[in-house]
Amino acid sequence: MEHAILKAACAIGAGICMSIGAIGPGIGEGIAVSKALEGMARQPEATSTLRTNMILGCAIAETTGIYSLLISFLILFAVN
Repeated sequence: MEHAILKAACAIGAGICMSIGAIGPGIGEGIAVSKALEGMARQPEATSTLRTNMILGCAIAETTGIYSLLISFLILFAVN
């Protein structure tokens, strides 16, 4: 019985970790793309610089989601 409760708690914890960890990068990347497109519309000559910086920023923001995925896997599979 104790093992089943531990597994259920691990599953709930991993789900909470992923739901919180996935919301932040999603919102951040959405804002970054929005502002980059706005900047491209206002200054078309700066499109290549803005695109490069946007892709770099989105990649950095996505690492938060990847870290939370790693932590949720550790919670699920490394805890006995």
